[in-house]
Amino acid sequence: MTAAVVQGNHVARTYGRGAAAVVALYGATFEVTAGEQVAVVGPSGSGKSTLLHVMAGLDAPTTGSIAWPALAPGGSRAPGVIGFVFQGPSLLPDLDVAENVALPLLLGGRRGPSARRSALAILARLGLEDVADRVPLELSGGQAQRVAVARALVAGPRLLLADEPTGQLDRQSADLVVDALSVAAGDGAALVVATHDEAVAARLGRRWSMGDGRLLVEAQTCSA
Repeated sequence: MTAAVVQGNHVARTYGRGAAAVVALYGATFEVTAGEQVAVVGPSGSGKSTLLHVMAGLDAPTTGSIAWPALAPGGSRAPGVIGFVFQGPSLLPDLDVAENVALPLLLGGRRGPSARRSALAILARLGLEDVADRVPLELSGGQAQRVAVARALVAGPRLLLADEPTGQLDRQSADLVVDALSVAAGDGAALVVATHDEAVAARLGRRWSMGDGRLLVEAQTCSA
């Protein structure tokens, strides 16, 4: 039996206390295995971002448990092989594009020239080779988002989480991003994408629906 890349058991997340408490996620139970591609759909404020943050280990559940059985012994700790594409701007302004993309490799101990070569290769896959030497302030919003996707992909993560990765992109650029994410999943990564874009959701293999912090539908097959 294939071990889950990530699994949650009755995961809930509450922000604040007392009368000011806001429940962002109610009792979600889920499992994603290697190579699976999941679209998480639902309106703004439905809990999609919170779900992805918990799956990444960026936010701890208030109750319930989260584990990464295929990535960490015993599934008891967040691994370092997770790529995350944030919904908002996330590039470091003092680094150029290639340096931003290479950063995960450098932090992991890769030497500079090797990291740069890998960064340039993933930038080329996303049609961004011409902006490698620019700084983030010189990029359009769509370019910056594609650079963030490149950074999430460069280290070959085994769990790839993307929060509205095509929200600022035209259709051609969005297709490039989804192609790159799907290739990563084809190479064995688990992919979970929160999206409002039905064209994106339709390309992924499973659909989860969220509303009012609840994971309403899990493991529904998406149309081709």
